[in-house]
Amino acid sequence: GLGFNIVGGTDQQYNANDNSIYVSWIKKDGAAYLDGRLQEGDKILAINGKDLKDLRHKDAVELFRNAGCYVSLKIQRRLQPQNGPVGHGGDGESGGLPLAAILVPGLALAVTAVWILLRYRQRM
Repeated sequence: GLGFNIVGGTDQQYNANDNSIYVSWIKKDGAAYLDGRLQEGDKILAINGKDLKDLRHKDAVELFRNAGCYVSLKIQRRLQPQNGPVGHGGDGESGGLPLAAILVPGLALAVTAVWILLRYRQRM
């Protein structure tokens, strides 16, 4: 198979008032996983040019089963929830300096200070 499961359809709505088909799970080491472009939560708009709008779940599954060796999907990426101030990209970064940018120079400075102190004591 293609290595992923779908949910949704006119008879099994995944989201209220939405008949769309969504990726619910991607099989590790399956075709979709190895390709890397499809993500869980993506809305699948079409497969091999065939629109998936207003299909029953089983009809959508049948289209996927009969897709053939070369499959083209038209998807809509799910929106990532935004945490933080307006304009934040939602990429998981805090927007400030990474912790390593502060700790590494600080640690280097501390090691240098200890080394100087030890060398100074040896000379006394």
